[in-house]
Amino acid sequence: MEPHSSAFSRYQLRVLAILALINFVNFADRTVILPLYELLKLEFGVSDTQLGWLQAALQIVLSAATIPFAVLADRMSRTRIIAAGVVLWSLATFASGAAGSFGTLLLARAFVGVGEAAYGPAAQSMISGAFSAASRARAQAVFAAGMLLGGAAGQAFGGIIGEKYGWAPAFFVVGIPGLLLGLIVLRLEEPPRGPRNEVVPLLHLLRVPAFVALNLCGVLLTSAALSFITWGPTFAEREKEFSAKTAGVLLGTIGVLSLVGGVLVGGYVADALQKRLHYGRIISIIVGMFAAAPFIFWAIYTETKGMVVIGLFIAVFFMSWYHGPVTAVIHDMMPRRAHATSVGIYMFVTQLVGGTAGPLAVGRVSDMYDLRVGLQVATGVLVLGAISFLVVIFFIHRHGLRHPSLEMYHAEGD
Repeated sequence: MEPHSSAFSRYQLRVLAILALINFVNFADRTVILPLYELLKLEFGVSDTQLGWLQAALQIVLSAATIPFAVLADRMSRTRIIAAGVVLWSLATFASGAAGSFGTLLLARAFVGVGEAAYGPAAQSMISGAFSAASRARAQAVFAAGMLLGGAAGQAFGGIIGEKYGWAPAFFVVGIPGLLLGLIVLRLEEPPRGPRNEVVPLLHLLRVPAFVALNLCGVLLTSAALSFITWGPTFAEREKEFSAKTAGVLLGTIGVLSLVGGVLVGGYVADALQKRLHYGRIISIIVGMFAAAPFIFWAIYTETKGMVVIGLFIAVFFMSWYHGPVTAVIHDMMPRRAHATSVGIYMFVTQLVGGTAGPLAVGRVSDMYDLRVGLQVATGVLVLGAISFLVVIFFIHRHGLRHPSLEMYHAEGD
């Protein structure tokens, strides 16, 4: 493997393909439930606030488990940690379909978060270790494309299967592939990283002001993004009169075309801007969020189904720009032996606060007013998040991408 080669090697492509495929299954398992909310509401007689807890419980457990697994990933075999996580969340997805009460379903969805916590930081660490710093945003964007494709496919499967066979079979269908992929990843050779005595103490990472600011910005973006993901299908059904099947397939199609196209374009733009400015990747995030906001409002307010589709398509294209650059910036800041831990911290903060508060707040606003108002609030949070990234630029401009307090941990080639 040639980490600094401009052309991707066979090993790099194999790493990226396997991990992106697992990311596909990851988010299919997570989003299959979203088009089923109306069916679950009828089945268990729950409110929108209670439905919001299905996402919130997963996010709370995911965030709580992320840092311990991330720390282990910087010290142990990442492939074994990934394999264990994939198998665990797949079994939890099966258990979701077998749930006989809302409480049991809530518990099963929470355990999906445990498996995802074991997977995310370790996989992103492997990708940044396998690719050069100059191509990190593009590589992480391909990885994120797997997530977005899986999220779209999960919604489509949920809508189609849920309408024809009921809510439970949808979980069984998406739970199978993860069990196979958990075995495949064990055969993957890990990229090199620094020796274990170069592991960075966790508290040292929090001495980097740009990293701390990036986490706070991520809270706002995650809150908005997961609010749209969680409530988008329900909004299409309830406010725009789409059927469950149409809403699932529609948003799935948007995901295939718009999300994937956006994340790949965003990764390319971010790497191009990074060659000119040492905060270029941050600029690509800000541009994407500001470009998305007016089209979200368009989709919310228009009464024509065709215009809803067009508005969502453009908005989602720009919103997906941030996936690759965020991870690339974190890994640019951090030594290799802190790649998993730093992403783990980011996931902990953003998923616990933003991922939990966003969907719950929208559900609460929906109960008090309506779902349209809830999504308007989420759009305002998105714009605020874009503005807040100016603070990250300030600290990067002041201290550089590598803060002086961590310079001793950076090995040559990081």
